[in-house]
Amino acid sequence: MDIKQLKALVTVAEVGSVTRAAELLHLVQPAVTRQIRTLEQELGVPLFERTRQGMRPTEAGAIMVDRARRALNELERARAEVLPTPGAVTGIVTAGLLESTSDLLAEPLVSALARNHPGIELRLMTAYSGHLQQWLDDGDLDLTLLYNLDSTPSLNARPLVRERLWVAAPPAAGLRADRPVPFAEAAAHRLVMPASGHALRALIDAAAARARASMDVVVQTNSMRVQKQLVLAGHGWTVLPGVGIAEDVANGTLSAAPLCEPDVWRSIVLATPRSGRTPSAVEAVARELVRQIDMAVDQGRWPSAQQTQSPSPGE
Repeated sequence: MDIKQLKALVTVAEVGSVTRAAELLHLVQPAVTRQIRTLEQELGVPLFERTRQGMRPTEAGAIMVDRARRALNELERARAEVLPTPGAVTGIVTAGLLESTSDLLAEPLVSALARNHPGIELRLMTAYSGHLQQWLDDGDLDLTLLYNLDSTPSLNARPLVRERLWVAAPPAAGLRADRPVPFAEAAAHRLVMPASGHALRALIDAAAARARASMDVVVQTNSMRVQKQLVLAGHGWTVLPGVGIAEDVANGTLSAAPLCEPDVWRSIVLATPRSGRTPSAVEAVARELVRQIDMAVDQGRWPSAQQTQSPSPGE
């Protein structure tokens, strides 16, 4: 098993075609076919099914593709770390951002790293907290923002920010930041909610129980953007973190107010693996991400957020 075989395996799986994979790898088609067959003979199992729609990984093939992709990524990272520019921090860093924070943090983070650490190749992933935690556990992320998580035997969780959840409605509702809305009052409206099983939905359900309020949930979705689109279209009100609606409130597409009776908070943490060496590039990205969050809170760009005092990365 060699690197060329692994690259062929991953590329064929990604494009579903030996011909197209050969073009991307700058090889002739028989060479790619031979690499796949040699790998199948070595493992003793078929890795692809040949279908009318193209090459589809078998169950064994899917396992190999996943492991091969990670192995290739690690080799690429190692190459970037051992061939540095003198005096510069270099390397590949894969960071996770909560979907609700991406509009606020992604561009400033990329700009700051390009300015201060041009030798770092940043790969940004955005998703909900549960997905990001799974990717971190699987080794696909070097660091990520998560919420309502304590440190575990496998993860370090550094608290960064506490923020309130807000109720959001069409502009005609006239909700205001200085007039918190009791949960029971919000629940009296039709609601567009995160899907059951989502961590944010768990927070909302717990608040409903404390308020002894029943919710008329008309739509559930796993997309924050869809939540806001449906509210704007008049399908109901919704509940979101303040950071997820800051821009919408500022430009007048939504009105919003913090929830009260009870107040509903979530805590955002910076999570990193406990095991293994932390490359200097990962430390640099962690420091810059924390700096961007601190600036967003200090400048009032993160509604109703409170910084959580904790040691800086590396302390």
